[in-house]
Amino acid sequence: MKVYTKTGDSGTTALFGGTRVPKHHIRIESYGTVDELNSHIGLIRDQEMSDLYKNVLIEVQDRLFTVGAILATPPEKETLKNGQPRLQNLGIIESDIVFLENEIDTMEEALPPMTHFVLPGGHTTVSYCHIARCVCRRAERLAVHLNDIEPTDELVIKYLNRLSDYLFVLARKLSHDLNADEVQWIPRK
Repeated sequence: MKVYTKTGDSGTTALFGGTRVPKHHIRIESYGTVDELNSHIGLIRDQEMSDLYKNVLIEVQDRLFTVGAILATPPEKETLKNGQPRLQNLGIIESDIVFLENEIDTMEEALPPMTHFVLPGGHTTVSYCHIARCVCRRAERLAVHLNDIEPTDELVIKYLNRLSDYLFVLARKLSHDLNADEVQWIPRK
């Protein structure tokens, strides 16, 4: 299989099921941003950190491929001609969200309570987490926008929301583990 197909040279691309849409279509923006997020998470995973965090991030990356596949499938193509779901055995399930919540709760047990917003930074790895968090929030906004136009799996939106929370707490936990400064944002008076 060749990497280049030349089918997108006119500014369109194919969704799952074969429907062609412009490359600027909200569906493409949605799953393209999830792909971008996945790359940022790969960069975080390449940093020096506990294998525990790396294993969680591998699970997240796997789930993000699933999210991308869901977002790349228009509602009219979700079912095959034989009635079977196109993405059979592929989906985001409630336990994926609970997994992130449990990881957040575990990390927060070791952290001081938050009393202020924190400024992104303090260590390169922490900054990568904040960048990924921002990209995740953008992916969530795009998925919500897509849902306003065409129905989208509500668990995808919920997963992206919880993932951005996870990335924020991971940034705080890594700041703690790395003895990096966590600078609070104190508004001017």
